[in-house]
Amino acid sequence: MLLHQQFVKNAKRLSGKLAIIDKSTGSRVTYSRALIGALILASKFKKYEKGFIGIMVPTSAGCTLASVAALMSGRIPVMINYSTGAESNVKYAQKKCGFSTVITSKALLEKIDCPVMEGMVLLEDLMESVNTGDKLKAALKSKLPVGAILKRIHKGDMDDTAVILFTSGSEKDPKAVQLTHKNIISNIVDFSDHVGIYESDTLLANLVFFHVFGLTVNLWVTMYKGMTMVTYANPLDFQTISKIAREEKPTIMVGTPSFFWGYLQKSEPGDFASLRVMVAGADKCPDALREGWKNKHNVILLEGYGATETSPVISTNTHEFNRPGSIGKVIPNVSVRIQHFETGEECKPGEIGKILVKGDIVMKGYYNDPELTEKAFINGWYDTGDMGYIDSDGYLWHAGRFKRFVKIGGEMVSLVKVENTLEKHLSEGVACCVVDVADDVKGAAIIATVTQEVDKNKIIKKLSEELSNIELPKQFLVIEELPMMGTGKIDFRTVTGIVQEMIADRAKQSVSGVDELRPGTAGAK
Repeated sequence: MLLHQQFVKNAKRLSGKLAIIDKSTGSRVTYSRALIGALILASKFKKYEKGFIGIMVPTSAGCTLASVAALMSGRIPVMINYSTGAESNVKYAQKKCGFSTVITSKALLEKIDCPVMEGMVLLEDLMESVNTGDKLKAALKSKLPVGAILKRIHKGDMDDTAVILFTSGSEKDPKAVQLTHKNIISNIVDFSDHVGIYESDTLLANLVFFHVFGLTVNLWVTMYKGMTMVTYANPLDFQTISKIAREEKPTIMVGTPSFFWGYLQKSEPGDFASLRVMVAGADKCPDALREGWKNKHNVILLEGYGATETSPVISTNTHEFNRPGSIGKVIPNVSVRIQHFETGEECKPGEIGKILVKGDIVMKGYYNDPELTEKAFINGWYDTGDMGYIDSDGYLWHAGRFKRFVKIGGEMVSLVKVENTLEKHLSEGVACCVVDVADDVKGAAIIATVTQEVDKNKIIKKLSEELSNIELPKQFLVIEELPMMGTGKIDFRTVTGIVQEMIADRAKQSVSGVDELRPGTAGAK
């Protein structure tokens, strides 16, 4: 049964149950109302061109129903990032996938200062156009038996594309990932079985739906399992989300470490006491964050791992099998191979290599880009672009992106390892990001960026006890606010650009003995 078909089945079976509690609008939508709303939107969407339809709406009941309705109408939702550069993202998506219509919101456009562009359809206008006849027709259709409703909406196949999502673009231009119904459903089923997610759960949906983590593990997990979802449009409103958690008592929450830091700092003891399953992903989870949640809320923060191309979950720790620092055991029905980056041989336990994945969770491919799709696979295995290892007990460990390894003196150095070690010696509240900057004469140099000034000599002394000389940062630069992507990940490409500018600026000014720099300034400590 496809995603939208399962939604219909759940909506009929759980008609009086709350499907969505939208904290941005104050609306509480039962499954029966959600079904009527989706049927109304599906009928409206049928007026637009077939194929792809853009969706650029914040995390809400509206975005949920628009996503469901798109599939019901036979359209494929293309989820568009509105957090940064919305106007250029719309144009990029339209050009890349060859479509015009974008469902969006007037309130969102005003908030992000984005003009109404060609092809945009405002949800507010769409809902105003709904007349009594539309409502009556949808209400009557919703009263039909499940089989009769399914005959009146788009059918399709498990291998049909269910969504187009764009990769984060933290390292290069975004790629258009095609995920099928089979991809997403297999991930929902296997991830849910692995960590224990049930129909009785209430999920706090704090993530954006244009990112795979939010789309699968917030939106579709809820609708497919028949759970209740509590939505809020701004994941950065840390205090409000903490208050929502206290009020609505969710049992499940997933997110990025940067978001969880915010919630930890702005919450009061007891705000998140109802959480049974809490999983961090999309970035490394520091020990201090795990300890903070355990101490303040008595909640065990589990770490997981995934990729847009794998729908997304590949592995995660669970309450039964939890090894802090690792990214957990691989979920059922998914295979992971650790391959030596030079020889191509399978690595031994504990040996770092490329993380390759195989299973129903792996994408159909990059849209309209067979060459890029072919490059993403090695003998049928999806190459995640990440490095890691599996220990003797079967736990997967992440060592960083392959591109976040740098060759120095013939050795492969992990920038993530340097970051993890550095984090342990920074004061509370100080964040860091380690990058490498190439030099034609001296070769690659490791540069540490921190959000506050630090005692370089003291930290280098501590680092030298755990790292080799070639792994030690050559400079410490101060960037008071590390650039983040809308998904909560650090934007490494932007950080590297800032570092290059700062170093170039220092060279121009010919200032010697500078250990600490801020963007746009140079001075000795």
